[in-house]
Amino acid sequence: MDKEQDEIQFLGFFGILKESCTIVSSWRKIFTQITIFLILPLSFIYLAHIQISKIIFSQIVHNEFMLLNFSKGSKSYNKIDNTLTTEWMTFWLFKIGYLLFFVILSLLSTSAVVYTIACIYTAKETTLNKVLSVVPKVWKRLMITFTWNFVFIFVYNFVCILIFFSIVFTPGFDHMGYVSGMAFVLVLSIPYFMGLLYITMIWHLASVVSVLEESYGLNAMRKSRGLIKGKMGISAAVFVVLGLSFFGIQHMFTTFVVYGDGDVIGKRIVYGIICLVLLSISMLFQLIMETIVYFVCKSYHHENIDKSSLADHLGGYLGEYTSLQHKDIQFEEF
Repeated sequence: MDKEQDEIQFLGFFGILKESCTIVSSWRKIFTQITIFLILPLSFIYLAHIQISKIIFSQIVHNEFMLLNFSKGSKSYNKIDNTLTTEWMTFWLFKIGYLLFFVILSLLSTSAVVYTIACIYTAKETTLNKVLSVVPKVWKRLMITFTWNFVFIFVYNFVCILIFFSIVFTPGFDHMGYVSGMAFVLVLSIPYFMGLLYITMIWHLASVVSVLEESYGLNAMRKSRGLIKGKMGISAAVFVVLGLSFFGIQHMFTTFVVYGDGDVIGKRIVYGIICLVLLSISMLFQLIMETIVYFVCKSYHHENIDKSSLADHLGGYLGEYTSLQHKDIQFEEF
């Protein structure tokens, strides 16, 4: 990140992408190591859960169908019913276990990448051992921020569901035709997804704030909400493109691996490896670009980070973790 702080605010989408590529190419070794130790396992867990979930759920659907062929209370019925109970329990326990591992690895990866970019920003030398020693001390703050984001997402979806059903059960709604009904649902979905995108942007930026500043949790969410003002368009563009690439890779994996030709195992393995590599690269660039968006927003609001203070703070990470105090960030009004 060779640009001056007052110049960073002018970076657009392609400027942020170019800056990300420059960072990765200049610091290839450390980012390759972070990808192998953290992001690659994260990507593997995500893709593996899709495949395993499909296998378990397919067996559940098969047994549900088989249950229809037997009379309730018969020996065969009870046997299949007990099997279904076990399979459903296995399915939900697997989902819970996956979510726990995914969230933990995701927060650890975020901590590692944000810390590394901060070291690059302050021209402070860093190694994988230093990054891994810092990560466990930082991710706890990120967990608190993630928890608040989960609460906001839950409340947001709950309110949206209430609004949706209150409209659906309005007298006269059932007289709408199929086309009119689908058009109405489409119109409602637009503001819903816009709100969801807004909350997601605030959360990702709050994750960076939680690592680089004193604020975390709800305070970090408030801070990121203020930072994103004025740079809403470029932030939305970054997260939409990254989101589309993520779901594109997921769709590719589902099509060619999960529901691919079962007789050509080698072909499915090749596609699986390709999806794993692409997803790992996508996740790495997502973390780098959202960190750069943070610096863009800080520059736009004329909030300069004192590099020497931040460098001292980053050095403190190698001992006991101490959050970046308010005095460590000096704001200069232009």
